[in-house]
Amino acid sequence: MKKWKCTVCGYIYDEAKEKTPFEELPDDWTCPQCGAPKSAFIPIEGTKKEDKAEASVAEKIVEQLIAYGVSRVFGIPGHSNLPLTEAIRKNPDMDLILTRHEESAAFMASAHAKLTGELGVCMSIAGPGATNLITGIVDAATDRAPVLALLGQVPKVFLGSESLQEIAEVDIFKTFCVYAELISNPGQALKVLNQGIKKAYAAPGPSALSLPTDVLEESLGEKIWEPKHHLFCPDLSPGDEVKKAAELIKKSKRPLLFAGWGARGCGSELIKLARHIGAPIATTSRAKGVVPESDELVLGVLGSIGNSFAPRIVARSDLIIILGSGFRQRQLVPDVDVIQVDIDATRVGKTFPVKLGIVGDASRVVKMLNRETEERKMEEEFRKAVNKANKDYQAVLKKDAENKQKPIYPGAVVQALKRQLADDALICSDVGDHTYWFYKRFVCEAQQTLFCANMAGMGFGIPAAIACQMEQPNRQVVAYAGDGGFGMVGMEFTTAVHNRLPLTVVVLNDGKLKNIKKEQEEYGYPEYRVSFPNPNLADMASSCGGLGIRVKEPQQLDKALREALDSSLTALVEVIVDPNEYISAVRRQEM
Repeated sequence: MKKWKCTVCGYIYDEAKEKTPFEELPDDWTCPQCGAPKSAFIPIEGTKKEDKAEASVAEKIVEQLIAYGVSRVFGIPGHSNLPLTEAIRKNPDMDLILTRHEESAAFMASAHAKLTGELGVCMSIAGPGATNLITGIVDAATDRAPVLALLGQVPKVFLGSESLQEIAEVDIFKTFCVYAELISNPGQALKVLNQGIKKAYAAPGPSALSLPTDVLEESLGEKIWEPKHHLFCPDLSPGDEVKKAAELIKKSKRPLLFAGWGARGCGSELIKLARHIGAPIATTSRAKGVVPESDELVLGVLGSIGNSFAPRIVARSDLIIILGSGFRQRQLVPDVDVIQVDIDATRVGKTFPVKLGIVGDASRVVKMLNRETEERKMEEEFRKAVNKANKDYQAVLKKDAENKQKPIYPGAVVQALKRQLADDALICSDVGDHTYWFYKRFVCEAQQTLFCANMAGMGFGIPAAIACQMEQPNRQVVAYAGDGGFGMVGMEFTTAVHNRLPLTVVVLNDGKLKNIKKEQEEYGYPEYRVSFPNPNLADMASSCGGLGIRVKEPQQLDKALREALDSSLTALVEVIVDPNEYISAVRRQEM
C-alpha cells in the first residue's frame, strides 16, 4: 500500500487507511483538503523500498547554486516556495537570509552582485511577493548586476485558472530581465537554471525563474552541472583599436580620462595612465572611489550629482577617453573627439557620436594603453586649470567642515564622516538630497561606494549595506540614508540586528522629501506634500536591540559617529539637518 501527497497543500492520502488504491479513484476525484485535482498528487515513501523518493527539484536547485559558489539566498518564505525553503534548511552549505520585504531582498542580491561580481540570489512567493521584488531586480538590470530571482508560483495544475496569487510571472519579468522562464517539469529544471545563470553572467543582468510548487516537490535524479564545464567569460583583446586610440591621444593637447564602473578593477593602472599621458581623471558616480580623489590629477565625479569643478576641466579638454561607461549625460560633455571603451557594443556611441569606439574590457584596455601610449607632460595651462579647480574645491570642503549652524548643515555631516571613516570603508548610499551632498563633497581615499545608479531607487542603502557586511564581515560598512528612504525600508535595521551585523546606519532627518521639494522649486511649483512626521529614529534603533544616537548639535557629530563605528552592535546615527539647505544638480559650465 502506498501514500500519496498533494503537492498543493500537503494532504496525505494513505491507501491503508482509505481502503482504496489511489489509482482506482475516479478521474474527477479532488483533494478533500484543498480541492486540487488527482493529477496534483505524487507517491511518497510507502511500504515498498522501491518507492523511496530521489532528491527533489528544489534540492537540486539548491545543490546547483552551491556549485556556482552561492551560499545565501535573500527573501521571505511562504506557501508557494516552501519546498525551496525546506531544501535550503536541509543543506548546511546554504542559508536563507530573512528580510522584512522582498524589495529589500532584491536590493541585497543586487548589492552582493555589484560588490563581488558574483551571482546574487533572491526568492519570493507567488503574486505580491514576486511583484515586490521588481524594484530591486530592475536596479540589477539597469546597473548590470548578475542576479537570479527564484519566484514561487502556484502549482502547475492551477496555472491559467486565476488561482489565488497567480500572476503571469514570466511575462512580467521578461520585460526587464535578460532571461525569464517557467520550469514546468523536472526534466527542464537544471537546464533552465543553468541557462538563467549563464545569461545573468553574460549580460550581465538579472534572470528570473518561475517555480510552481508541485514541480519543486517532484523527484529529480539528474546530476548537477559542473560550472567549470559550462560557464565561460569573454576574452576581448581589441589590439588594433587600442593602437588607434594611442594615435589620437598623441595628437591631442589636453586629453581627459573619464572612468566608469567598467574600470573599477584598475584604479592603480588608471593613475599610472593619467601620469603617463598627462591627463586628469573624472569618474561617474558609480565609479566614485575607484581612484583616490585626493590625488592632484583626480577631479572627482562628473555628472548631475558630481561636483561643480570637474565640468570646468572637461570643457577645456580636446579629447575625452571614456572607460567602462555608457555615460548618458551628453550636456556635460563638450563637442570634442571622444574615445569610448565598453564591453557592451550597444553602449558604445549610444548617446552621442564617438571618434573611436572600442569594444572590450575597460580594465584590460587601460593596461594596453599604458603600453601603447607615449609618455608626455600635461599642457601647462591645462595643469594650472586643474590645480585651480582642486584648490577651489578644497576651499568649499573646508567651509563645510567649519560650518556650525543649527539645524545641522548637511555638508558638515559629510565632512564628519570623512574624518571618522576608515580609509577602506564601504559606503552604501541611498537616494535623495543627501546623495548629492555625499557625491559632491566626500573625498574618497581608498573608500568604496555602492549606489542604485541608473534607477535611483530610494531604499537601496540599508539592504545593500546588510548584504555587503555579510559578505565582508571584517570591513567597516556604512549605510548612508535620508529619512525618506529610511521610512521605506527602515525595519531592515532589525534584519541587521538579528544577524548581529556591526554596520552603521547614518540617517539625515529633515522631515522632508527634500529632493522633491528642490525639484518643485526648480519647476516653479510651490512646496506640496513632501513633509512628514518622523518618530525618534535613534530610540527606535535602541528598542530593536541596536545602538541609537540622535545628534542635534554639530559639535556632537564626530563623537556620535566614532561611538557608532566602534560599536559591535548594529548602530544608527540620526542627524537632525536643516530642511532648507539643499544642493543643486550640476549643469554644464563653459570656461
